[in-house]
Amino acid sequence: MASFELAIPIVLVNEGGLVDNPSDPGGLTNFGISQRSYPNVDIRNLTQDGAAAIYLRDFWKYDLVESQLMATKIFDMSVNMGHTAIRILQACLGVPADGIWGPGTCAAVNTANYGLINDYRLALGRYYQNIVLADPSKAQFLAGWLRRAAQ
Repeated sequence: MASFELAIPIVLVNEGGLVDNPSDPGGLTNFGISQRSYPNVDIRNLTQDGAAAIYLRDFWKYDLVESQLMATKIFDMSVNMGHTAIRILQACLGVPADGIWGPGTCAAVNTANYGLINDYRLALGRYYQNIVLADPSKAQFLAGWLRRAAQ
């Protein structure tokens, strides 16, 4: 079964530290935690441990995933793109794409073949490319997004 302790270092590295890019729809963020989503958190002074506690409480729900690699990938992408990450995964699995992580999606992940991770990575990359096609001002983020998708 998957472990939060093994997944969180990857998310924290991918999310980085303090970012206040006016072009970033997340606004002021630290370790990926945004002021917009957490208005009562002192984002500028948020520590890695504080961010990890928020991720454990609000984002991690993948303990029953048998593959640590898949659990980490789903978690990382859910942090980055919310329910869209689950919808993309569900589309790869051929299950109803409602964006909700539940027992059916978890079972489908656990019974999928080893190609799922690659299918998921490709679908994530296409999603990010489509963002930039729709809004070329987001091109500045594409290289990082594609790196993260392929990871």
